[in-house]
Amino acid sequence: MFTIDHSKTTCFNEMFLPDGRIRTHYQKLFDCLQTLGENELLDRSKEIKQQMVRQGVTFQLYTANQASERIIPFDIIPRIISHDDWEKLSAGLRQRVRALNHFIHDVYQQQQIIKDGLISRKHIVNNPYFLPAMANVEVPENVYIALSGIDLIRDEHGAYYVLEDNLRTPSGLSYVFKNRSLMMHYFPELYFSSNVQSIEQGTQDLLTALHDLAPHHQQDPCIVLLTPGRYNSAYFEHVFLAQQMGIELVEGPDLRVVDQKVYINSIEGLRQVDVIYRRLDDDFLDPLAFNPNSLLGVAGLMNAYRAGNVAIANAPGTGVADDKAVYTKVPDMIRYYLHEEPILKNVPTYHLEKKEDREFVLDQLEKMVVKETSLSGGYGMLIGPQSTPEKVALFRKKILEHPDRYIAQPTINLSAVPTLTDGHIEDRHIDLRPFIIQGKKISVISGGLTRVAMTKGSLVVNSSQGGGSKDTWIV
Repeated sequence: MFTIDHSKTTCFNEMFLPDGRIRTHYQKLFDCLQTLGENELLDRSKEIKQQMVRQGVTFQLYTANQASERIIPFDIIPRIISHDDWEKLSAGLRQRVRALNHFIHDVYQQQQIIKDGLISRKHIVNNPYFLPAMANVEVPENVYIALSGIDLIRDEHGAYYVLEDNLRTPSGLSYVFKNRSLMMHYFPELYFSSNVQSIEQGTQDLLTALHDLAPHHQQDPCIVLLTPGRYNSAYFEHVFLAQQMGIELVEGPDLRVVDQKVYINSIEGLRQVDVIYRRLDDDFLDPLAFNPNSLLGVAGLMNAYRAGNVAIANAPGTGVADDKAVYTKVPDMIRYYLHEEPILKNVPTYHLEKKEDREFVLDQLEKMVVKETSLSGGYGMLIGPQSTPEKVALFRKKILEHPDRYIAQPTINLSAVPTLTDGHIEDRHIDLRPFIIQGKKISVISGGLTRVAMTKGSLVVNSSQGGGSKDTWIV
């Protein structure tokens, strides 16, 4: 038996109703946990941790002085989303990605949204992820975002909001599949009796989307995954996805450009590459086009791309749409490009370059979340209620010096779910990163990655900041 005290929580609890009763879609899980008891849960959790170490399910964590490899904490109590909620979420995610893809195409082609005054030219050209080199480049199928990860949260009332769009090289997909395989192996009695939507088709859908992007509609295209190498924080994911899709895992020196075509050095000799699923940031893709000091990319790659001889997913320059200042315009993009009302809402957001927004935020900075527009992964962020007076003062100074670099949002008390931590079960705050795949059609992998703040009371769920993950079940 286990009990959890909810009397002091003010957030939305995923498993329990305010009066302490179990939400219907969690009842079977709750009954199973009660039957197993904490000791059995602890034993299975320990076995899972050992299995993750053996399989090398790791994440490179960088601190100020060193890099260390560790497993991402995995919690064995799954997060469950009802079928009705998921239907609305997945429709909203497809809608959002379609609009974002239209926006990126427009920005690098006609720029009609700028001409019509919905977004300023300054917001685009000053965006650090805007790539002038992508102007008027023909992109296969006009698909700039083959894979995206859209971060969702729930507020105190259980309403879902989009917190962030991850469109450049979104990470975490491998943990969706690894978490599911662990739950199927260590909790088969629960998993197979819960009618959970399968995610097995996910990697095949991604492979199909990459096939769709092959130039000249190649029937059997050569597809590779370009990784920065084994010292990258997400290298486990690169290996896993390449294996699951049956494609080559390559580093920059494995590829070469000859006559505006990309080739891989294989045991049979040179073979032309048609599609590159890249896990490199734009700056490092091609030392001739971007950072000349890059040893990770492929010299001449952008020339081959412009010539239409290779596809790159996600397309260079997609980051122009996941900048946090552009995020505020996505509901307008949905209305502008799709002529639809947004299904999913944004978190209310203040632009600190606007005088009235800046004065409002600075007046109650200790209550706000402040983010640097060009950073992600929990970096460059202030969570006022959980911060120190010194850090609040530092951010006040930064905002006054460069207000255009920051946005602010009210602190939302993220929803929570029971989590096995430190030998017992307590509520921990969570968010959700679903993954959307786009080729000739668009699909959403059922569930996605639930990220969990492992520290009591913390609202920071990012793995780079010590967060963990859960399997996500759509029942």
